Amino acid sequence: MAVPTNIKTLLAGNAVEWARIEFKETWDAEASLKTICAFANDIDNWGGGYIVIGVREQDGRPKELPGIPPEKIDHYLKDMLNKCKRIQPEYLPIVEVVDFEEKKFIVIWAPGGYLRPYSSPRTMAKGEKERIHYIRKMSSTIVPSEEEKRDLYNLANNVPYDDRINHEADLADLNLTLIQSYLKEIGSSLYEESKHMQFVDLCRNMNIVNTLPEYTKPKNVGLMFFSMEPQRFFPYAQIDVVQFPDDLGGDRIIEKIFKGPLHQQLREALQYIQNSIIQEQIIKLPDQAEAKRFFNYPYAAIEESLCNAVYHKGYDVREPIEVRVLPDRIEIVSHPGADRSITEEGLRTYHVFNRRYRNRRIGEFLKEMHLTEGRNTGFRKILNALERNGSPKPIFETDSERLSFCTTLLIHPDFLKRNEGVNEGVNEGVNEGVNEKLTDKEQMVLDAIKRDSSTSVAKMVKELNISRASIERSLNALKKRKMIIHEGPAKNGKWVILK
Repeated sequence: MAVPTNIKTLLAGNAVEWARIEFKETWDAEASLKTICAFANDIDNWGGGYIVIGVREQDGRPKELPGIPPEKIDHYLKDMLNKCKRIQPEYLPIVEVVDFEEKKFIVIWAPGGYLRPYSSPRTMAKGEKERIHYIRKMSSTIVPSEEEKRDLYNLANNVPYDDRINHEADLADLNLTLIQSYLKEIGSSLYEESKHMQFVDLCRNMNIVNTLPEYTKPKNVGLMFFSMEPQRFFPYAQIDVVQFPDDLGGDRIIEKIFKGPLHQQLREALQYIQNSIIQEQIIKLPDQAEAKRFFNYPYAAIEESLCNAVYHKGYDVREPIEVRVLPDRIEIVSHPGADRSITEEGLRTYHVFNRRYRNRRIGEFLKEMHLTEGRNTGFRKILNALERNGSPKPIFETDSERLSFCTTLLIHPDFLKRNEGVNEGVNEGVNEGVNEKLTDKEQMVLDAIKRDSSTSVAKMVKELNISRASIERSLNALKKRKMIIHEGPAKNGKWVILK
């Protein structure tokens, strides 16, 4: 059987995170069985993991590729089958022998199982009765603490929605052409095999159907990516790009809706945004040969924000992903909100670590197609893209009930000046804009600070009836002009007017 990725991708670590891959020079039954058990338990819903045998590693990274002597392959495979039978409940990973650089390797794919918690013997000694529910933490296979063991049992009947069986669909709802196109794109050896194998076996190899031969049904993730009409099974599994040229109170609305397989609608929505919304501005400066170039919004920040929305959306919630394009910002809204492990303070300070993923399989497919990054790197990629473009920092928000999540990307300040007609054509760089006229919103925010130096953004939203994004943008502009500073802690500090 073949795994739905390729060994080159696993060795590079650019699609599957290193924490989900273990490299072994030889088959070590005792150590590897524990790791397979831990991947099957998938306590953080990462999507399981891989073991690559035939690789000499150092600090969890490939160092040398000695491969496996061909005469040992058969023995390893038979021993794997026998040893994996010692995992309880019954669990068998998918195993493939691959050729790479004229050497042989064994790739073991252990996706998250349905019957967790799984356990394996503590040792391979004959008569060993002690069993452990091994779990994966960071890049290590460990014995769980009592709290983690309780957590694992609580997850026993809580398979992530994208990995659940869809009893309303049939095998015929999966499209062979879409599957083959995906396999070809990621360079999987399964692509060539798909041309002459049974369709149901192909789907089982990809783990997009259940394994019961008498009741073969697609999983939700298979329908999301490889059904021509996933909205039949997941109403509002779509991306709505809505433009408000005159802001939310205006009469003009331009709406574009993208449906179809998740990766296709994502790519089409990004292409539309790149062609219709993103603009570049070039300013020639008199004292230097190179012109100043920047965009109203950097594409990389929008791409990562929208990919994250697709990755973390709850597809059992009948709400689309909405991209709202306003004169001064883009808001990307998805439902539900962030996991409880992500605090509002963490969102404000950009220090976010998502303990458990809502969808363990969607991210796997998106990463293989290089549409999203590894664990907890999305926020950093957005921040870096905005900083390189000279754009304000983003705003990440979720409500107290965690019903929605909003990423706000603020327009580059020079585009805002042009749109508002303030000092049109004037280049930045002279006194940092001190002599420029304040916009109406900036003046309102400044007046609010004069009235109450301890005011907060939340208070100003209620008092001034202005969006949080506009207030944040105005504060950034006032600070940049060195008109105000904030002293003390974020919650109990005070504003000081400098000029």
